[in-house]
Amino acid sequence: MTRTAKAGLDALLTPEESVLVLIDHQPYQFANLNSHDSTMIVNNVVGLAKLAKAFAVPTVLTTVLEERGGYLIKALQDVFPDQKPINRTYINTWEDRRVVDVVEKTGRKKLIIAGLWTEICVAMPAIQALAEGYDVFVVTDACGGVSAEAHDMAVRRMVQAGVVPITWLAVSGEWQRDWARESTLAELTQVVQEHAGASGIAFAWELQLLATHATDGAGV
Repeated sequence: MTRTAKAGLDALLTPEESVLVLIDHQPYQFANLNSHDSTMIVNNVVGLAKLAKAFAVPTVLTTVLEERGGYLIKALQDVFPDQKPINRTYINTWEDRRVVDVVEKTGRKKLIIAGLWTEICVAMPAIQALAEGYDVFVVTDACGGVSAEAHDMAVRRMVQAGVVPITWLAVSGEWQRDWARESTLAELTQVVQEHAGASGIAFAWELQLLATHATDGAGV
């Protein structure tokens, strides 16, 4: 039975309650990723991982048959260089006891998932974890499927089961919550500049304007 609050402040994510599981961002899965541009998925999942690190959110990296499907993509592994991904044979991550044990040890119940492919390696653990009392959030723009329809149907199926769909920038806003929270502000803005596209460009421009003296251009 899901515990997710559907409305109110408790429905939002906090870093203190969250645990992140990143599933199978590997070459084999990217080779047949057709629901999204691969570059965008890489950008988004790396941005999400950097956010988790900045907010001290426990993060589990996992791969499936990496000896055949390839190692975790380098950009993602580089965020956690000392963490060896849990390499599975189970298609469903939640059937691998090693992964579940790591998540359980955190004591956290807001489970955030992103992975490839949405319709298989994301949907299966998300639906199973719901039944075990976790509030499950799927970061849809850090996931992808073999087709747009496959991704869309997977998201619809998960929502019907009780999963909450969310995007990686929405996660950043809920974790930060307050611009006066200075302990994470510098790292958050760095991630925004590196991974948030036009928002990052606009933020860099804002910094440029703030650094410009009021007297610059006087008399022109």
